[in-house]
Amino acid sequence: MRINQIIKELRKENNLNQNELAKLCNVQQSCISKWERGITSPSTDMIVCLAKIFDVSCDYLLGKDEI
Repeated sequence: MRINQIIKELRKENNLNQNELAKLCNVQQSCISKWERGITSPSTDMIVCLAKIFDVSCDYLLGKDEI
């Protein structure tokens, strides 16, 4: 699975909408939308932030490891 799919899946599993996740990451909702559609990818700092929010490893977010 690709990072865009993993972010979307984790967001839904955690009952967050894109706007709520954007606020937690201190980015705009359009940024989350672009990540989930695979238009852009999150920066390294954002990957670390997302890992903390979802309580998963960075490797998991990158599709390298399972929970």
